[in-house]
Amino acid sequence: MTETAENYDATKYERPSVTVDVVIFGLRSGRLHVLMVQRKHWPYAEHWAIPGGFVNMDESLEMAARRELEEETGVHDVYMEQLYTFGDPGRDPRTRVISVAYFALIRTEEQALQVSDESNDVCWFPVDELPKDLAFDHEKILRFAIDRLRSKLEYTTLAFQLLPKEFSLPKLKRIYEEILGEQLDKANFYRKLRDSDLLEDTGKLLNSRGRPARLYRFRDSRIEGDFVFRYREAKKKDEG
Repeated sequence: MTETAENYDATKYERPSVTVDVVIFGLRSGRLHVLMVQRKHWPYAEHWAIPGGFVNMDESLEMAARRELEEETGVHDVYMEQLYTFGDPGRDPRTRVISVAYFALIRTEEQALQVSDESNDVCWFPVDELPKDLAFDHEKILRFAIDRLRSKLEYTTLAFQLLPKEFSLPKLKRIYEEILGEQLDKANFYRKLRDSDLLEDTGKLLNSRGRPARLYRFRDSRIEGDFVFRYREAKKKDEG
């Protein structure tokens, strides 16, 4: 029988549940960290996990991601980007679950963390010192997010979200190196930045030990897609 609006029966088809997971990155003490919650209940009780949960029938994916993030960690009002959809059949022991992951890069000092009733703790972890045996497939999601974060440094102004309005080039270089997990050649890095026309000199100097560093700011008039700052060309060793 041909299906119509009158005879359509949704119960004829199996329906997977949909969740959202939110990977939040930030710099703490100069190191790249990720925000995680320790689960209180089955499944994976006592295991650390990426913040997230089930999508309600009356909310969009992004609404669900923002709600779950704030409920589980207290973090709110952040710009998030959709990362990927993870749907391996056995990824959740409760039922067939498809998860849409988001990620964001934030200034950690601007957010106060709070623990929800559904978790034991919420904490920042260095990305190279993660807890063992993360819940579900969250290690896979996290590694995917780290790779995406690093790749976006090449063609977006993502790293500038971690900076004050005025900053020195050495500080920006340290942020790139920490996220990338490798050292960059100083002369090449500075030259590529200046050639990209992303920055403007404020005319101010940073008071510090040794030679004062010039302070720069990001050109607000630049559209993010208008440039390609190729950090790979600023690596310490020439791969060519």
